[in-house]
Amino acid sequence: MEPEKIQTSLPENAYRELKPGEEYTPVMPASSNPKEVTPYSVTMGVVMAVVFSAAAAFLGLKVGQVFEAAIPIAIIAVGMGSVLGKKNMLGQNVIIQSIGASSGVIVAGAIFTLPALYILGLDAAFWQVFLSSLFGGLLGIVLLIPFRKYFVKEMHGKYPFPEATATEVLVSGEKGGSQAKLLAVAGLVGGLYDFVVGTFGLWTESVSTRICEWGAVAADKFKVVFGLNTSAAVLGLGYIIGLKYAMIITAGSCLVWFVIVPVIGSLAEAVDPAAMLSLLGVTRADIVADPQSIFTAENLFAFIGKPIGIGGIAMAGIIGIIRQSKIIRQAVGLAVSEFGGGKSAAAAPERTQRDISMKRILTILIATLISVFVFFHFGLLDGWVQSVTAILIVFIIAFLFTTVAANAIAIVGTNPVSGMTLMTLILSSLVLVSVGLSGTTGMTAALVIGGVVCTALSMAGGFITDLKIGYWLGTTPRKQEAWKFLGTFVAAATVAGVMIILNKSYGFVGEGALVAPQANAMAAVIQPLMTGGQTPWMLYFCGAALALVLTSIGVPALAFALGMFIPMELNAPLVVGGLVAWFVSGRSKDEGLNKARFDRGTLIASGFIAGGALMGVVSAVLKFVGVDWFLSGWASSNAAEWTGLAMYLVLIGYFAWHTLRAKKEE
Repeated sequence: MEPEKIQTSLPENAYRELKPGEEYTPVMPASSNPKEVTPYSVTMGVVMAVVFSAAAAFLGLKVGQVFEAAIPIAIIAVGMGSVLGKKNMLGQNVIIQSIGASSGVIVAGAIFTLPALYILGLDAAFWQVFLSSLFGGLLGIVLLIPFRKYFVKEMHGKYPFPEATATEVLVSGEKGGSQAKLLAVAGLVGGLYDFVVGTFGLWTESVSTRICEWGAVAADKFKVVFGLNTSAAVLGLGYIIGLKYAMIITAGSCLVWFVIVPVIGSLAEAVDPAAMLSLLGVTRADIVADPQSIFTAENLFAFIGKPIGIGGIAMAGIIGIIRQSKIIRQAVGLAVSEFGGGKSAAAAPERTQRDISMKRILTILIATLISVFVFFHFGLLDGWVQSVTAILIVFIIAFLFTTVAANAIAIVGTNPVSGMTLMTLILSSLVLVSVGLSGTTGMTAALVIGGVVCTALSMAGGFITDLKIGYWLGTTPRKQEAWKFLGTFVAAATVAGVMIILNKSYGFVGEGALVAPQANAMAAVIQPLMTGGQTPWMLYFCGAALALVLTSIGVPALAFALGMFIPMELNAPLVVGGLVAWFVSGRSKDEGLNKARFDRGTLIASGFIAGGALMGVVSAVLKFVGVDWFLSGWASSNAAEWTGLAMYLVLIGYFAWHTLRAKKEE
């Protein structure tokens, strides 16, 4: 067989709609027989899944954002192939990327829900977290495969797939050595920076206006506080997200911290604190003991700002389903025709359109649903009625929302999974209460159900990107689909172990805990529903109404509502990262140079994210095994905060300088 000619760019019609009668020919045409699944590609994929699952879990629990692992995995795969002198690696690199990218999607599903078990003081064993993530991932894969042809082939050129930038990295493999080196250097810088903060406390991880005398006065008198997280990982995340979405997210924070909190705080003298606690359903012991403390800026944010954000997130999920109803019908029609042996199934499909057969998919789906039922019935619930109800909730919601998640990723690159999961939790809680389940058993069951659904939706959104990358490059879909199951198993086991370590090292509630914003939202919603407490329905309604208004004027409601819910100090640095992206990509009149700079910045940002998050996990493991090198006295001082601000400015300067060194490609 002749060696294939390696292309260094995608075909001209890769991103545009095809003309009538025009066919898309991928980089590896259907007539070729590239190496894809090999011991090397599977082993590397598994290693990537473990490493990036750990990193993504730490960062996601810290700031509520799970970074896209596909780009750094693709760069590492290409770089390793170059170092080891391997040839014709494109097919194998797609498999490495596909298995490894299971990390981010499984992590997103798990950390958005399951830490709420710890937050509510419920016992969550390793096997519960593992099985919830595993079954959710399996459901996401099998429910998406029937829709692959619709999203990646039928809608070719109509959907931009902004998350699929890893395609360009994979196809231009000869540049992999230099790109991998740049990623490694950035990872080292970001990792050491965040490790010094997390392990030694040489400077603070966040700074706020309380550092100055006027800031402390503004916080106490006017309830106005501005905070900024200084970690390298969050700075890199802001660059990747971009200025537009970072500004929308932070606008949500500004509405809460600079309007809602100060306005309600100004009523402190006129409102009875005890009545306020009763109205908001506050049961926290320290606030009940001192009702006046409800009027601190932080508590007003927690008990008024956050519930409004929760309402907005849930409404954003409903809007997503309504908008995608037509797409769900079209995709289901195509899948049914395939299963029924319609015209598209009459002839044997070419290699690049060969999926796992519909009959096998149905077999796997039924086996997965039976396994989930057994898990619920013997591991969580008591009665048959409750178990049947739980499995119906999981299947119906996962099926309805799968295409919504895939479509959202295909169009804007953002999966509204947290909004859809909040809806799932509220719905499942109300249904489970109606069949006689409540209290701690009810909360555990509803959260595990939410975990399964959330992971399924997250997997569907992430996997459609992998399949589009495969379509562009010409891999065999059946091989991507089959080996995705292995990546799911590995990522589920890793995230379960890491979550238990992080819970014991930091916890998810109290001083110094990981924020776990989505999981805290789930806990806040579910506790009153299951224990008969006061639910702030009016605040949820206000958030939902705000989401409708935002949608009607064209503002992404999910991003804005997430900003209302996540603390200001974690959203503000996203804008800083976005400003760096805007600055470096607009300095020159030469568009080619601007693109080269932006792409170099993306690599550096990916390094900051991966390095910072991985060293965060290392810090957590050290803490877990009892190693304490943290300088607590110094870290709590004003001087450490000023040092943190200075080091952050140095890091931003380095980021911008290193990015501007990019040279235009010829």
